[in-house]
Amino acid sequence: MSKIKEVLRLKYLNGLSNRQIEKITSVSRNSVSNYMKSYEALELTVEELLKLSDCKLEEVLHPKQYPKLLIKTKIVHPDWNYIHQELKKKSMTRALLYEEWKEQNPNTYSYSQFNRYYIKYAKTITPSMRQIYYSGDKLFIDFSGLTMPIVNSKTGEISKAQIFVSTLGASGYTFAHAISSQSTKDFITCHVRAFSFYGGVPNILVPDNLKAAVISHKKRAIKLNESYEDMGRHYGVVIDPARPYKPQDKSKVELGVKGVQRWILLRLRNYTFFSVAELNEEIGRLLDIYNSKTIRRFGKNREELFSELDKPFLQPLPANNYIYKEFKTLTVGVDYHIELEGSGYSVPFTYLGKKVEVTYSTTSVAIKYNGEIIAHHPKQSQPYHDSTLKEHMPSSHQYQNEKWNPRRILNWANTIGVHTIALMENIMSERSHPVRGYRSCMAILSFSKSYTEDELEMVSEISNELKIRKVSSIESMLKTKSYLSFYQQQSINNSFLNEHENIRGSEYYSGQGVPS
Repeated sequence: MSKIKEVLRLKYLNGLSNRQIEKITSVSRNSVSNYMKSYEALELTVEELLKLSDCKLEEVLHPKQYPKLLIKTKIVHPDWNYIHQELKKKSMTRALLYEEWKEQNPNTYSYSQFNRYYIKYAKTITPSMRQIYYSGDKLFIDFSGLTMPIVNSKTGEISKAQIFVSTLGASGYTFAHAISSQSTKDFITCHVRAFSFYGGVPNILVPDNLKAAVISHKKRAIKLNESYEDMGRHYGVVIDPARPYKPQDKSKVELGVKGVQRWILLRLRNYTFFSVAELNEEIGRLLDIYNSKTIRRFGKNREELFSELDKPFLQPLPANNYIYKEFKTLTVGVDYHIELEGSGYSVPFTYLGKKVEVTYSTTSVAIKYNGEIIAHHPKQSQPYHDSTLKEHMPSSHQYQNEKWNPRRILNWANTIGVHTIALMENIMSERSHPVRGYRSCMAILSFSKSYTEDELEMVSEISNELKIRKVSSIESMLKTKSYLSFYQQQSINNSFLNEHENIRGSEYYSGQGVPS
């Protein structure tokens, strides 16, 4: 009672705010408000109230007339499982569900109590279910830590197949697929298969922070792998990686991974697989069984929940599956080509020396400058094959005015020697167009700054004889001086041929050495 008196005094005599009273008396602001309401219902001044004894004050504030409180009423609760499932639907709110419940039960408890009871229920089920996952909204993605051995039937070598797992948030419907690695290409291939399995695309992808998906994940900046980001644009999905070291962000897929390990991979532990395709066939069979298992707390299996909750809200698949692409930034060389995986692809000659963005797949190469496509080529299936479009070449008079041309290269080679000239001619003649050999020619001629003319001449002679055209091979010969052993071997061979006793010589054929 002394606390109540102090609260009323500070409020009505000292004019303090509820926040200030809370700080001074350690009485919560809600309690302060309740004391004020009780006082305002009385016909007493503050001074009169403060003069009352504690017992009298208690009688005034809390009269003992509460017969209704002594009557115990049976509390009727809604079906919390139904409430939990309904909350997974987009735009559904607890307030709406409470209003619907209250219409059927007018004398039910308040909305705040409804929330408390629901939270209490949510804590009784699995931790992953404490979060609300909306229908068709999120797909959680991870690799299983448990791998499966694949035996090479010819060599007996054993490799490890990685197990990709994805789980839809609302229904827990799970997809699993074995793949040879966790590379970006294989990772994206698994996504394409997963979307086909679900028959649609979710709104958000929640992958773990593996390098195939995320380059860096800082608090306020996420840098995604370019190929993975491009796949997201193709399917129109948002990619929102789980926070590093926060397993609760992807608890759904953690449970999915455990389920796949327990009910699928461990059941296959005594099998021997000779290919990933064989393994996937068995995984597919057991996956159907796993998704059809009844979840006791819901009384339904994952497949049924998927049909009710997620499937109706998935976005339709695009007309074409995503084709894996890679991205690079390259510089256009003096030969108005870019070098990609050993092959050259031409761009208009006006872009010499420019940095361009290259997007390429197994079938095509697109070259962009400032976001605009300036060249498009079919992807070369073999290295060291060029794709040169005629319209990219400069006209003859412009070509002669270019900084580099065959005459200038041969003039430079002439200062070194005849074998170097021959090598330059061979390199340019063997390419689709002489200009394609400029870069190699210039690189080889530049070695004259570090090596003598005699050394470069000897290496050029050997390169011409053995048809060596790679700059790296020529540089290696110069560095290691391996050309010397070639000349020594040639000298030994010549000596052997000249001195062998079975060599008849020119005299034999002139008739002088013919025995009588």
